[in-house]
Amino acid sequence: MLLVAAVASGQGKTTVTAALARSLVRAGQRVRVFKCGPDFIDPMLLERACGAPVHTLDLWMVGPDECRRRLGAAAREADIVLVEGVMGLYDGTPSAADLARAFGIPVLAVIDASAMAQTAGAVARGLRDYGPVEMAGVVANRVASSGHAQMVASSLRDIPLLGSLQRQAQSLPERHLGLVLPGEQPWIDACLDELADALQLDEAAWEALPRLAPDAPEAPVIAPLLAGKTIAIARDAAFAFLYPANLDTLRILGARLRFFSPLADEPVPDGADAVYLPGGYPELHAQALAQAGNWRASINAVHAAGVPILAECGGMMALADELTDPDGRRWPMAGLLPGVVRMQARLAGLGAQALDTPAGPLRGHTFHYSRLETPLDPVQHTLRHPSGTPGEAVYRAGSLTASYFHGYFASNPQAVAGLFTRTAP
Repeated sequence: MLLVAAVASGQGKTTVTAALARSLVRAGQRVRVFKCGPDFIDPMLLERACGAPVHTLDLWMVGPDECRRRLGAAAREADIVLVEGVMGLYDGTPSAADLARAFGIPVLAVIDASAMAQTAGAVARGLRDYGPVEMAGVVANRVASSGHAQMVASSLRDIPLLGSLQRQAQSLPERHLGLVLPGEQPWIDACLDELADALQLDEAAWEALPRLAPDAPEAPVIAPLLAGKTIAIARDAAFAFLYPANLDTLRILGARLRFFSPLADEPVPDGADAVYLPGGYPELHAQALAQAGNWRASINAVHAAGVPILAECGGMMALADELTDPDGRRWPMAGLLPGVVRMQARLAGLGAQALDTPAGPLRGHTFHYSRLETPLDPVQHTLRHPSGTPGEAVYRAGSLTASYFHGYFASNPQAVAGLFTRTAP
């Protein structure tokens, strides 16, 4: 079990984790991967690399007990468990280092060696000693040659160089919220195979790593508060930001899940007792959504019928009167929420937040580059973590609850059941 970390974002954590996962899978090993901190896109790539769902670990949003349970379960069924860190090793509250120390996970430091050689040793020792954390070793990323990798190795002193990855001719494409979705890249598997081929591992040092298996507490008993209910969930390239744990939580609550694609102009499935519109990239598909008459008519019909609708971030954007895309073009949306959504170059919201509900706080996060201009007054605001200051606005329009806030459903299943339950008029 290893936590893959770095000194900052952009050092190649995702690339190295994906390359390592694909390399080990091709060697016949069972690999499970986790992502530290709120993220939707990196887990999609890592799932493609390892062939298994990638869940989130976060001491605040997910909670220590659930993190320990998932780590323990993964360790029992896999030969190796990898956890990709978030930002720099010590960044955030909680940080990836906090997670590593909480569960005794050794750290595998990814060091971008493209503009350094022996200084890599100082970086690695600083990462190890500042916390401190247990340092399993280093992967030198973007090395120029085997000689360059050897210079890095000699600088590490008592820290092993577990592997190196030479500079790649092409990198994974990105856009404003992160990597381009793996499903949009037909060459993604070939790219992952190339990365696995390029990764040079010290097999002896790798085999010498300790194998950890944290104890896994029993999962809490959750009452089936949504038994007999059908929840329609939008899922396509415009509505792709779904935590696997959110779907698991809805199923544990007893709900039947039915997926549909607004981009394909599919209507909300008949008989839905509630609708969930997760986040994604509606701004990149605004024209298709504007022209999806079946979708727009159906969501208006279920709203008029009082069916509960939960819309998160991109889901909310698709329900406004109008969406202005990144090129400045204006497109009519479903019109359940009065107002206009405008994309902008600057980040508009980022960070861990919690939504207060009658059943207690529902934890989650926000990350968006757009703003909603609406005459509607918010019914409440989320609370930022750890400051407790007001965060994202939460709007209600009839049976619709909408916000830029992304909830992590497993943090409070009872609260989630309330969001999907019809209330008396």
